[in-house]
Amino acid sequence: MLNSKAAIADGKGNYSIQLLEIDDPQGDEVLVQIKAAGICHTDWDSQSWGKPLIMGHEGAGIVKKVGPDVSTLKEGDAVILNWAVPCYHCFQCQEGNQHLCEVNSAVVAGNKVSGGHARLEASRLNSIPLERAFSLGTMSEFALVRESACVKIVVDIPFTSAAIISCGVMTGYGSVVNVAKVKAGSSVVVLGTGGVGLNVIQGARISGAAKIIAIDINDTRLEMAKQYGATHTILASKDDDGLLEAAKQVKILTERGADYSFECTAIPSLGAAPLAMIRNGGTAVQVSGIEEEIKIDMRLFEWDKVYINPLYGKTRPQIDFKILQELYANGQLMLDTMVTQTYPLDQLQKAFSDMHKGINAKGVIIF
Repeated sequence: MLNSKAAIADGKGNYSIQLLEIDDPQGDEVLVQIKAAGICHTDWDSQSWGKPLIMGHEGAGIVKKVGPDVSTLKEGDAVILNWAVPCYHCFQCQEGNQHLCEVNSAVVAGNKVSGGHARLEASRLNSIPLERAFSLGTMSEFALVRESACVKIVVDIPFTSAAIISCGVMTGYGSVVNVAKVKAGSSVVVLGTGGVGLNVIQGARISGAAKIIAIDINDTRLEMAKQYGATHTILASKDDDGLLEAAKQVKILTERGADYSFECTAIPSLGAAPLAMIRNGGTAVQVSGIEEEIKIDMRLFEWDKVYINPLYGKTRPQIDFKILQELYANGQLMLDTMVTQTYPLDQLQKAFSDMHKGINAKGVIIF
């Protein structure tokens, strides 16, 4: 057993930095010393999930100890942590939907706190068992996870850059490559240029899209978008209901509407907006995970438009995380510049504040 400083949410909208007790690994468990943990809006939301928990679901670090049943990792291995852990045997895994695993997926089960792969009693606060966000809890000096939640780092990459692969990068890139299967020479619209939106832009660039149109209400974010591959930008108005005025500009740029459109704002009122951006027969992808009830004008579907609401870029972690690492290594995937600010754990509140202000492409906690 060891002690680990961690960010603990109280379930009522607040968090505190406290000292945890963490067990040595058993069975196929792995003890990872966290070196970096990405910060996203989900981490902020996790403060209000109705129960205390260890925060954080993006992370990378070094294996410190392994359980007796671990066969693919050893002490000293550098790893990225992944929250969508496949069992490889259930119906969805057999169908190729590892991200929808019916055994281990916390999100598919309707519980973002504990999936089927967490040993609850392994982490304790004042001797009381404490759950880990997405069964990881990366905003902690150490995390005890299952072997299958770890993907080896196989290229030369800083931990800060590796940490952000495990959610925002995978979600954005995967939504383009695995879900929409964007074709070379096509046109793409990206609504919202936060961390996920920037990775949608990167995925579109890597896929060979000829025209990548970024839309945002923040001019600074649009300048970032150009760095990651946007060929055109549209500064939208906060008063543009459903972004219908922006859609008119898109149709001027693309003649008939874009081939693909990706919603990355997480704003419920914009849930239908990508449909307004695409041509007849085009594809709209709702990337940001809107989970509220929204109303959609069915005329936006006219005609033959496809609307997809995927999870986590349809990831196959052991395959896709290695592809992303190779794309980084050969210079196609920009990660180092995306980490625009790092913070010690004690400055998590400032990190959240900067995130809400849109200052960073991506903020990362370092240990």
